[in-house]
Amino acid sequence: MDAEQVNIRSRESQNTRRHFPDMCMSNPLMGDFASDWSLLHDASIHGRLVSLNKLINQGFSVNQITADHVSPLHEACLGGHPACVKLLLKHGAEVNIPNVDWKTPVFNACVSGNVACVNLLLKHGASPNGICDVASPIHEAARRGYSDCVESLSLAGASVQQSISHLGSPLYMACENQKVDTAKKLLELGASANVGKDLDTPLHMAARTSNADLVNLLIDFGGDTQLKNAEGKRPSELVQPNCPVNLVFNKREGRTEP
Repeated sequence: MDAEQVNIRSRESQNTRRHFPDMCMSNPLMGDFASDWSLLHDASIHGRLVSLNKLINQGFSVNQITADHVSPLHEACLGGHPACVKLLLKHGAEVNIPNVDWKTPVFNACVSGNVACVNLLLKHGASPNGICDVASPIHEAARRGYSDCVESLSLAGASVQQSISHLGSPLYMACENQKVDTAKKLLELGASANVGKDLDTPLHMAARTSNADLVNLLIDFGGDTQLKNAEGKRPSELVQPNCPVNLVFNKREGRTEP
């Protein structure tokens, strides 16, 4: 990973603040992120295994956290460095600690899309589910199109059917971001083609994004073309005029008119 990618991921983890749903109280442990950033954190985010090992041997705690409750393990996962993750876990890093944004190390591993990191964490007892709905690992993996991470989380117990009020289901997230391969993986793992966000189904989202591949995939797995959303519209009614996806719906619904 180059320096620019690391900086982007660091900013995403460190500086983003969420508007939390009512069911999740805001974590009070807030502060200046850089104020207690350690050499251990720096080595972890950049994947500097030799330096990390040396620091641990010098007595640095692998569970040292910043004011924002970010641990070295969070950063190794965000950077996508399984060797660093393995070393930190070997020396007792806590696998389920959330930061102030309720993101656990396994959530960060889903941000980076590194399935080796995800599997290491799960092997060492990490929960496949988030601490709070605002940071659901399987939703994050689905949103980014990391099918391997989705599968590992599902096999470890994360629900492919979990629908979160502000996100919808993992399948809905995959469709919203047009991740066709991940949508297919979720369907193969048992996700319902008709569970989306409130009354908006994955097929509604596929129609809205004019993605013919997703429309065909969802219908193949039982997507109901007649379900109406909160506005009383069927998926086909969300397709833009003169869009080729209209032909897909006509064919799949047995209609001959344009």
